[in-house]
Amino acid sequence: MSAEGAPPATRLSEASNLRLLAQCDLAGRGNGGEGMGIHAARGRRTLFIAHESAPRNFTAVDVTDPRRPEVVCAVDLPHADVRSNSLAVCGDLMAVAYQTAGPGATPAGVEIFELSDPTRPRPVGFFDASGPQSRGTHFVWFVDGEFAYLSTGMPDFEPSHPKDDQLVLILDLRDPARPREAGRWWLPGTSLADAEPPPERHPRFDGGFRAHNVNVYPRRPDRAYVGYLDGGVVILDISDRAHPGLVARLDYHPPLPGFTHTVLPLLERGLLAVTDEAVTDGCEDHPKMLWLMDASHESNLVPIATAPLPPTDEFCGRGGRFGAHNLHENDPVPTAWQSEDELVGAFFNAGVRVYDVRDPFQPREVAFAVPPPPDGSRAGAVQVNDVYVDERGLIYAIDRFSGGLYLFERIG
Repeated sequence: MSAEGAPPATRLSEASNLRLLAQCDLAGRGNGGEGMGIHAARGRRTLFIAHESAPRNFTAVDVTDPRRPEVVCAVDLPHADVRSNSLAVCGDLMAVAYQTAGPGATPAGVEIFELSDPTRPRPVGFFDASGPQSRGTHFVWFVDGEFAYLSTGMPDFEPSHPKDDQLVLILDLRDPARPREAGRWWLPGTSLADAEPPPERHPRFDGGFRAHNVNVYPRRPDRAYVGYLDGGVVILDISDRAHPGLVARLDYHPPLPGFTHTVLPLLERGLLAVTDEAVTDGCEDHPKMLWLMDASHESNLVPIATAPLPPTDEFCGRGGRFGAHNLHENDPVPTAWQSEDELVGAFFNAGVRVYDVRDPFQPREVAFAVPPPPDGSRAGAVQVNDVYVDERGLIYAIDRFSGGLYLFERIG
């Protein structure tokens, strides 16, 4: 399939209630990362996509006609030892996270781009998080035009273990040309400066005690919802941004394998949707689930259900990873769909799955789509890495290795 996105057949052989509108190989760089956002202005809709690894930094795709996506801009990274697999679009600004292969390298941090012409993103600011023990920034969340929330290393942060090197950082972007730190938090015991002892390592799957996704919503601006990998689910009080404080933490690994990735609050319902990321091929770290948790008494989080997965005996042998990864995070921006009744997720070789969670004790799968193995994929199967749902309900999914962008609509 060409980057111009000529319309494919509209039905996949392995799908229910989702129809494929188009696929775009992103100009031959189909390794999508974990960040997407839509810029909409003057009748044009441009989807910005982060990439899993070098050489590509980000790609911009015109999706004004979702049946004919067209690459309109592609920007490369300065070298092969940096990745930018997270980005966020808010208005005419985009924040892009840079993480290096090892500590001490550059660029490491967050770059800010101005998008008034989405075909020519213009750099306007940079937050430098490089340092002797910092790999820089893994994740960025930016939805209010003022503050971004990062999972990042910092020049002055010395982790007590090399895998615990990224903390929660609040970044003031009210002057995009001069980003500055507003506050930070890390799990006690993960800094060499802490009086608390380091956390006990997972006996089999040591993914690290560091921040991953950090989500903050204008409806609850005093809370940050954090997937803290082997540290589990974390809720922070950020009413004083300079001094975030712990509200709640739920750590259920061990016995489970760890790597809590996303904590999505369903604020009107007092619930959390939580994913643990599958990080090994062939189900070595199975099960990696999508959880529903009761957060109505937020200091006492209670798991109440998991979403059903397709048969493990079938998917574990397909190639690559199988299990939960990212969710559409109800981004509170005009170009994103928001729902507390349905969840849309990326499940690697199980593709895109949609769940009805109106009964949180019994989530029901109501739609799915598993694209065929893309050409050139080293996994031998599709590896859906991230999903984004726009305000019209169209689903954008990206493959981790070579499949690029898939656009789906709901049917049935």
